[in-house]
Amino acid sequence: MRAIYRRFPSSRSDLLFILVCFESAVPVLTLNIHIDEKPDGRGFLLRAEQLLPAPREEVFALFSAARELQELTPPWLHFAVLTPEPITIAAGVEIDYRLRLRGVPLRWRSRISAWEPPLRFVDEQVRGPYRYWRHEHTFEALPEGTLCRDLVEYAVLGGRVVHRLLVRNDLLRVFAFRQQRLAERFGLRT
Repeated sequence: MRAIYRRFPSSRSDLLFILVCFESAVPVLTLNIHIDEKPDGRGFLLRAEQLLPAPREEVFALFSAARELQELTPPWLHFAVLTPEPITIAAGVEIDYRLRLRGVPLRWRSRISAWEPPLRFVDEQVRGPYRYWRHEHTFEALPEGTLCRDLVEYAVLGGRVVHRLLVRNDLLRVFAFRQQRLAERFGLRT
């Protein structure tokens, strides 16, 4: 198994490249993850896109199962969902997690602030390692499958320096791992 890591400029050409890959006989995983400082200087924006060769309802169902997040998170984070089953995702639901970041045990609580199946949902940190975290997931039906987009707005204690030294690369690794796991699950070549 091999992942293809390439950097692309933030433009519409990113999406075009992904669609071209899906026109080949064997779909290929292409990582499309970008992190930029927010224009107002108050935090950062992570943008990620991935085209999965499956109907939107099937892809959304995977994301709406809280326990699936454990499978999509790298093992080095020792991530676990603490909220007891059953977890019925809806606006206002809060979910508790445990993880270990750089050896430090952390608790994270998120709240689903928007829930619009099968189009989108938003989770926001209530308590956790970030000063602020808002993660919007959108799902666009295309002839080739479902285009999953992530837009994460976040801020960290320690600002730009801590972000550059500790947070940025970890987030890129986490989202790259997730895209690779999703690719495997939906039959993309990695």
